[in-house]
Amino acid sequence: MSSKVSPQRLNALRARAALNADIRAYFAAHGALEVETPILSQAGNTEPNIESFVTSFHGSVHGGSKWRWMRTSPEFPLKRLLAEGVGDVYELGRVFRDGESGGRHNPEFTMLEWYRVGWTLSKLIEECADLIRAVAHNDAIALDVVSFDELYQSHFGIDVDTIGIARLQSIAQQNGIDIAPEGLSKDDWLDLLMTHCLQPAMHADRMLAVHGFPASQAALARVTDGRAERFELYWGSYEVANGYHELTDPLEQGRRFTADLQRRAERGQVAIEMDTRLLTALPEMPDCCGVAMGVDRLLMVMLQTDRIADVLAYDFANS
Repeated sequence: MSSKVSPQRLNALRARAALNADIRAYFAAHGALEVETPILSQAGNTEPNIESFVTSFHGSVHGGSKWRWMRTSPEFPLKRLLAEGVGDVYELGRVFRDGESGGRHNPEFTMLEWYRVGWTLSKLIEECADLIRAVAHNDAIALDVVSFDELYQSHFGIDVDTIGIARLQSIAQQNGIDIAPEGLSKDDWLDLLMTHCLQPAMHADRMLAVHGFPASQAALARVTDGRAERFELYWGSYEVANGYHELTDPLEQGRRFTADLQRRAERGQVAIEMDTRLLTALPEMPDCCGVAMGVDRLLMVMLQTDRIADVLAYDFANS
């Protein structure tokens, strides 16, 4: 016979239910349509630093390719809906990432993703902070905004455009980061400094939005004046959101997908089917900004735990 649920787990289950309800209430009051999009897709996420689960379909071939990728986010179908004219939209649901399991990661987790038509990135940053204050029931949580360049200059005294990999490796070693595997790019080293040095030092009771990333880290964001129009939002030491001023150029996005696939091939990673439906939809997509927010991360901050298992009904080891 199984044991009774502990008071701590019951509290976490109730906190998640309340958080989901607060999120839906927020968007009901702020004019965004909730939708549900497919979890399985004939195309996947080409990003080299993200691995997808894949499964096969054994029914009629009229259903399309037998191979289906489990979504790492609902981004692509949401953008297709935007291109069809649905307007401001959001989804709250489960996403899946292979290989991501540990203290702060679970292979399946809950993501909130939403899009605002005609908004600027700065306005979306403010809404992210406003949403967090609303679901935390705390209007006093402060927001700081800093550029990527300013952050690395102030903490490490470096120019992110001109610094080389060898110097980044040296700084990492000086800050207690063991030498990482061969083949890491400059962006990989910058990310290591973020996760191992900058995040742990962030103020526990404040939010920080970092914007203006190097163009090499644009992903699906527009690039203006050599900087990606994207931001990451941190609440304390937790990265809780990642937002873009969305790219609508299918040729440029196709080039980025192709570069991703080349990098995956160089690393010996599984080839991913490129989402041509998204590329076809991009010219019709309105000018918009979008953001993905980790719901489990929000709960971890709210319940003051460093273990994602503490905010799940069952983590990967017990599922």
